[in-house]
Amino acid sequence: MKALTLHLLRLLAVIALITGASVAPIQAQTGSLPPMRASQLSVSGLSSGGYMAVQFEIAYSSSVIGAGIIAGGPYFCARGNVGTATSICSCTNGTPWCGVSPGGTNVAQLAEVTKRNAANDLIDATANLAGHRVWLFSGRGDTLVPTPVMNDLRAYYGNFMPAENISYRTHPSAQHAIPTDFFGNHCGTLGAPWINHCALDGAGELLGWIYGTLNPRQGSTPQGSFIEFSQEEFISDAHSHGMAATGYLYVPPGCEGEAQDCKLHVAFHGCKQTVATMGDAHIRNAGYNSWADSNRILVLYPQAAATWMNPNSCWDWWGYDDRSYAERSGHQMRAVKRMTERLTGLP
Repeated sequence: MKALTLHLLRLLAVIALITGASVAPIQAQTGSLPPMRASQLSVSGLSSGGYMAVQFEIAYSSSVIGAGIIAGGPYFCARGNVGTATSICSCTNGTPWCGVSPGGTNVAQLAEVTKRNAANDLIDATANLAGHRVWLFSGRGDTLVPTPVMNDLRAYYGNFMPAENISYRTHPSAQHAIPTDFFGNHCGTLGAPWINHCALDGAGELLGWIYGTLNPRQGSTPQGSFIEFSQEEFISDAHSHGMAATGYLYVPPGCEGEAQDCKLHVAFHGCKQTVATMGDAHIRNAGYNSWADSNRILVLYPQAAATWMNPNSCWDWWGYDDRSYAERSGHQMRAVKRMTERLTGLP
């Protein structure tokens, strides 16, 4: 038990987003997640959120059209093992070979697991992935999820989609953070708020790659509104499964109610990057909302929560809550999928 606890603590340090960040209240309407008719569902995330975005895209590939992954790795990389998560899929336990060379995650094996899960109807058919568009970002200064892990993610996707559908962006000095061109620490900083000013618009680039040419954003101040909604409607006993009681939806102008020409993007935060922990830094300053305003994109910000097995509010990408965490039936996976069904009107 002591060894397991040590491994867990090391894993949580992988993406321990925001140590000591102040919590600011967010101004949001409250109520249920409203039924909408959005289309073209896509996902993205940083670190634990990046791993969650990968497994969500793979498991529900018939519903998702693309993904943006910042400092993540291949589907089922951790294999349900915290030690693998901290020494192969990320680097926090001092293992000297972590991230040394491409192939360390065993891409071929993970691709076979993916195909087997699809054959057993645990995830959607892998053939759906051929039409997806994926944007990847790795900072070569990232000490927590180093570039070789991201190289493996690119190789993994290459098993299921043509190379021209994958955009792989690197930065010579960026640390472990969401890159923006308007907010955050110096690009090489490792620390709160884990959003770094790298003169690179990560949110804009990934949304543009997934959806095609976008209308220019109109400044950095959101023009739409936030809705705070109950996540407990979508998962029973949410907190015991590592999910917060409330989540957030950003609604740009013109996408209220039954508007049918709006898109939907799910932005998964990293560990400790929740509203409960750090206030509104992620949901306001990760860069999505201004692009959402000018391109009619709803942005869903689901929220994980701290538990005794997961004190840093990470998404479940190694099995702390659920052996089926990377499958359609995973507790967190299904909860977020139900949210997207409410917003698209589609199963």
